[in-house]
Amino acid sequence: MKVEKVVSKEHKKEFTEFSARLFSDDSNYIRPIDKDIESVFDTKRNKFFRFGECERFLFLNDKNKTVGKIAVFINKKYEQDQPTGGIGFFDCINDQETANFIFDFAKDRLQGKGMEAMDGPINFGERDRFWGLLIEGFSEPLFGMNYNPPYYKELFENYGFQIYFNQLCFGRKIHDPVAENFLEMHERISKVKPISAKRMKAKNLEKFAVDFTEVYNKAWANHGEGKQLTNAQTLKLFLTLKPVINDHISWFIYENEKPIAMWMNIPDLNQWFKYLDGKFGLWQKLKFLFVKKFRKNKKMVGLVFGIVPEWQKKGIDGFMIWEGTRHFRKTTDFEDYEMQWIGDFNPKMMKIAENLETEVTRKLATYRYLFDREKEFERHPIL
Repeated sequence: MKVEKVVSKEHKKEFTEFSARLFSDDSNYIRPIDKDIESVFDTKRNKFFRFGECERFLFLNDKNKTVGKIAVFINKKYEQDQPTGGIGFFDCINDQETANFIFDFAKDRLQGKGMEAMDGPINFGERDRFWGLLIEGFSEPLFGMNYNPPYYKELFENYGFQIYFNQLCFGRKIHDPVAENFLEMHERISKVKPISAKRMKAKNLEKFAVDFTEVYNKAWANHGEGKQLTNAQTLKLFLTLKPVINDHISWFIYENEKPIAMWMNIPDLNQWFKYLDGKFGLWQKLKFLFVKKFRKNKKMVGLVFGIVPEWQKKGIDGFMIWEGTRHFRKTTDFEDYEMQWIGDFNPKMMKIAENLETEVTRKLATYRYLFDREKEFERHPIL
């Protein structure tokens, strides 16, 4: 088998086109925006190149046809019990021998750089995009979420990969009944005069960025692998999201104007991007605006749900959920709600999802392969 490192313009094009060809008969596949993929490998745009390195490769058969691809990388801030490299953006024909060749190549590459294990498929970047292998729930993927055919699970596990942690997505129908205890919480908290609810509006992003940062840092930054956010970082994120922010679906709760809880949601961008075939040039941007205006998006995605510690377990969650739900039921066309994945090592977050009366909609897995096959395998520690 022939291996070609992705360096040329033609290589980069083939890296995305191969995936599109491989999944051409899969009605659930939504091609990611090519520019989003390329940005991961752009040394100027991806900050992870400051403390890591990344290469990607194409694998060709004896007829010079692409049969697989992969990215291989090292992130020095990805601290594990042993030096652990990453693999991602893996695609392969349904052939174990081909997959084994690709995995062996990645292992040798990482082992030569001092790594003792490899995790995959993961992203050379943050966990909110392109992370994990889909193993259950083969429906249309959310924006930024990996998608693959069912046979990938066998390719990984037959090689010797083991599940390091599962990634669970939870969802529900917007108009399904809300739990009675949430309604009771809402009625009780509504009588507390200092407490008020406000929906986030795009015209006031600066204010809500400050409020989000305050709640996030208190609720999540010190939990597990969280990190402190600055107001500037949050505002940058909000400005990126501004073109798709819906003024009716994200909510903040205040005590005497002090933010104490937030529930951040956005429309699922893939419900619009699936019409663009991975491109986002001038014509596609115009098409996006047309589709956004005339095609109803019926799915919203939960990004973050947080309550400051002093108000947890006091009914604020039920108050916020019913306050938001009864509003966007009347003012939007959304029918489905799905949360971004939660690791099974994080019972606190999973409990919040369960409290929303959701069901598991899909499961992805982060796999690990220890180069020392005699070493005992351990799953991700519970937070």
